[in-house]
Amino acid sequence: MNIKQRIDFLRDEISQHIHSYYVLDNPKISDFEFDSLMSELQDLESQFPEHYDSNSPTLRVGGEVLNSFTSVKHKYRMLSLGNTYSESDLLDFDTRIKKLTDQKFRYVCELKYDGVSISLTYKNGELFQALTRGDGTKGDNVTLNVKTIKSIPLKLFGDYPDLLEIRGEIFIEKQEFESINLNRLKRKEELTNLHHSRVGLIEDPKEKEKVEKKYLAEIKKLEPYSNPRNFASGSLKLLDTKEVAKRPLDCYLYYLLGENNPTNSHFSNLRKAKDWGFKVPTETAIFDNIDGVLSFIKEWENKRHTLPFEIDGIVIKVDDVSVQEEMGFTAKFPRWAISYKFKAEQVSTLLKSISYQVGRTGAVTPVANLDPISLAGTVVKRASLHNADQIAKLDIRIGDIVYVEKGGDIIPKVVGVKLKHRNLFSTPTVYAKNCPSCQTFLIRKKGDAKHYCPNSENCLPQIIGKFEHFISRKAMNIDSLGSETIELLIKEKLLIDISDLYLLKIEDLLPLKKKGKKWAENIIKGILESKRIPFERVLFALGIRYVGETVAKKLTNHFANINSIINANYDQLISVDEIGEKIAESVIDYFNNNQNLTLVNNLISHNLLFESHYKETLLSNTLKGQSIVVSGIFNLHSRKELKDMIEKHGGKNVSSISKKTTFVLGGDNMGPSKKQKAKSLGIPIISEIDFLQKIS
Repeated sequence: MNIKQRIDFLRDEISQHIHSYYVLDNPKISDFEFDSLMSELQDLESQFPEHYDSNSPTLRVGGEVLNSFTSVKHKYRMLSLGNTYSESDLLDFDTRIKKLTDQKFRYVCELKYDGVSISLTYKNGELFQALTRGDGTKGDNVTLNVKTIKSIPLKLFGDYPDLLEIRGEIFIEKQEFESINLNRLKRKEELTNLHHSRVGLIEDPKEKEKVEKKYLAEIKKLEPYSNPRNFASGSLKLLDTKEVAKRPLDCYLYYLLGENNPTNSHFSNLRKAKDWGFKVPTETAIFDNIDGVLSFIKEWENKRHTLPFEIDGIVIKVDDVSVQEEMGFTAKFPRWAISYKFKAEQVSTLLKSISYQVGRTGAVTPVANLDPISLAGTVVKRASLHNADQIAKLDIRIGDIVYVEKGGDIIPKVVGVKLKHRNLFSTPTVYAKNCPSCQTFLIRKKGDAKHYCPNSENCLPQIIGKFEHFISRKAMNIDSLGSETIELLIKEKLLIDISDLYLLKIEDLLPLKKKGKKWAENIIKGILESKRIPFERVLFALGIRYVGETVAKKLTNHFANINSIINANYDQLISVDEIGEKIAESVIDYFNNNQNLTLVNNLISHNLLFESHYKETLLSNTLKGQSIVVSGIFNLHSRKELKDMIEKHGGKNVSSISKKTTFVLGGDNMGPSKKQKAKSLGIPIISEIDFLQKIS
């Protein structure tokens, strides 16, 4: 056996043992034997660098220090799931699914791991790329860090496809997390004792202060981690791969994507992925109906605390991949999946006072100021009270002992009152009548739960909020500016309107900060660079109600320039994919306001981009203006390929049959109710062959 053969043998042997230990939980050799094999491989790779392999198991120990993470576009959008906390919502979900498809389908139930989402791409059986979720469209490339996680295979076994993408969750087990925190507390105590003994010997006050400051900074770094999820997320973003390798991260993979999946069943695809070497959850189950789903949820709501890792709910998916494709996605979520969240952890504490916050839209949110309490791994001092109706409904009063939980395990909110502990002399809460900032009388619009401050031009929190939104990373990305600087510039009368940002000069900023030349130059540089931000993000930056990132992109791609959007009527707006009534009305209201039109014109004069460079690469206009439903299973192309063809030839994919449907592209197993509806409306059903001839 020559050197290259020995290296290849060791790599395969070590990979098999890593898989047996970390994935199958069935070690075949002792730690000593494993370490000996690893040591031999490291020595040989060091002596013969010409046999380098980017996926060698020796790289799992890390060693490379990164400057930053690059942002990479996802091949398939990495969307989050819609959440529910109630059984009735799941029954509604089941009803919606049945309306969207006539095909028979089953549900797959999976545990919802409380970690950080990851997407792995493999080429020719080797790990090529690992991306975080990011904003769903782009994620951070954390491949080198992910290679240190032992349960993620660097090379696959068996009959895997040449190219595949698989997604899952990186997490840390509860016992490992608790052990890490105990060690940190122990080290903190040791450092504190050392600090007291050394500082006590220093006589010089200045030296004493200097040493004190240094020790306090070191001690602060040893605070326990707040919760396992944040620990996993933070670990994945460390720039030193050797540090990541020291952290006992684990990973479950639960969603296989790609054009060459082995079967049309999500459940079966996962079983196959396990054969290739992936760590696939064993608790996943498949059911013929929603009753089985509900029983699975009840079972795990009781059993979840027996698991070695944290879960916060159950994910329910339609098993049939072709049905998933038929249902498609909304702007934010897949229609074929939903997340059932377990009831959040709840604690009680004293409500000391109620304050009111004003957002950039003028919406006023009441906030409970609480006696600090530990909740789901963090210390909570403030919690949302939502609105006046919620306060009245729960009869929340200052001095009450209130129940607090984290909505979606993220945002603390008050959900109830311990009435038996209420002070006899307490009085009902009177909701604020005036804006807490500018004292303007609050209004409440019909059908809206919130109160609003109408003084949008002179209310400081609203003004600051609009600026903060405009400069934010997902909007104009002027990261040289921050909230404090914005507030300072407003108070100094340098900013009144958002367009005033583009009038700022370095000499305007210099008097505001001692030795602030570099600070001022960075601000102006960031503002000038924002003029290259594309149209969809400029539109999002304007802060039009209901116009988020996805909606802004849909509008700019459809209308191409700002004048077309300004002049668009209600019917033109709702004809855009995923633009509904509320969004259309909000866009019209925004551009009916002369002050908003003035702002847009001012920004145009400062050369911001208000024209889209997006060009739809159509192969033809054969299907222009036609609405087409794709239903059934096809022989020559996948459903996704057929939908892509429809768009490439100018057509529009729709999910349900109506009078506006031009024709139905029908395959095998097309549902009988869809056939009947098409027939009753006189809508033609054409075959795959007929469709291909139509567009050829």
